[in-house]
Amino acid sequence: MYPIAVLASGRGSNLEALIQAQKAGELKGEIALVISDNPRARALEKAARYGIPHQVIEPAAFPDRETFDEALIACIQQHRIQLIVLAGYMRLLSPRVIRAFPRKIINIHPSLLPAFPGLNAQEQAWRYGVKYSGCTVHFVDEGMDTGPIIAQRVVPVLPGDTPADLADRILQEEHRLYPQVVRWLAEGRISLEGRKVIIKGE
Repeated sequence: MYPIAVLASGRGSNLEALIQAQKAGELKGEIALVISDNPRARALEKAARYGIPHQVIEPAAFPDRETFDEALIACIQQHRIQLIVLAGYMRLLSPRVIRAFPRKIINIHPSLLPAFPGLNAQEQAWRYGVKYSGCTVHFVDEGMDTGPIIAQRVVPVLPGDTPADLADRILQEEHRLYPQVVRWLAEGRISLEGRKVIIKGE
């Protein structure tokens, strides 16, 4: 078993894609835990529907960031998690959390990093006038969307696109790419040489 924790703050569409890949036997790991910082996140409803253990760890419930971090780390460690998957988790992880799980945290971002990091990446790309955008899965480090890049998918930006059109097209690729990367990690096919990610068999 390769236990995975998914951290999500919102609707959980990437969580749903991971769950469906697991049900199809394509993930090669098990989603053992879903954590949200938002008690109203639809991702929690999806976890409950599929019988996945889930927990709310809400910053407002703690006196400071340090105790919030302690609770998050303890919860993950108690479930013996091997991989932490950020799926629309709208809170930057602190250096303390990242150092507790070195090279065990991945994120998906809706642009071709290093272009357009941060929030509203799809609109950033659309306003800039690029002809192609896409999504990036990367290891999480202490910067914002700066960790080593594992894989990317490219989508065209069409002449009549709105930011919402582009976001929808990118999201479709996210749902294909994220389960694939999780599978590679579960199979032990990914290694790092400096910032370069090596994928065996690709």
